[in-house]
Amino acid sequence: MANITAYPTGTSPKATDLLLGTKIPSADSDDMPVTQNFTIGGIGSLINTGFTGGYKSYTASLIQTGASAPVATVLQNTTGGTFTWSYINNGQSRIAVSGITLPANKVAIFLSSGNGDQGIGGIITTTTQIDVDQFSSGGGGPVDGMSAGTSIEIRIYS
Repeated sequence: MANITAYPTGTSPKATDLLLGTKIPSADSDDMPVTQNFTIGGIGSLINTGFTGGYKSYTASLIQTGASAPVATVLQNTTGGTFTWSYINNGQSRIAVSGITLPANKVAIFLSSGNGDQGIGGIITTTTQIDVDQFSSGGGGPVDGMSAGTSIEIRIYS
């Protein structure tokens, strides 16, 4: 067997490139560990499902014009659920979650306003619903309109 430092260092791997690894059997199995090749794409897919972070996430860039539902450009959704936005009232939007439920005490919501003069927050109201409120940070109350750069990440921990 060759010394690993004898091989050149690769750059810019492709999804089809192979990486040597060991497949470990489950604890209740009599099988032995097996050395095999894994694709870079397969490892990337595993990471994107939230495997390494212990959570799955929905991440979106938001924009809203006036009294309409925010438009979400989904950047990543590894939750297996669908997130549908609607307009409720001045400064208030709602996310209806379908296909999954939001487990109690295992969800974190991160929101960032694209406008420094506005605050934004989210609260889980049921296992399938999140309310998002946007307000004037100067104490002016609820306000419509999410500017470009507004974003949300919902993390669901296992």
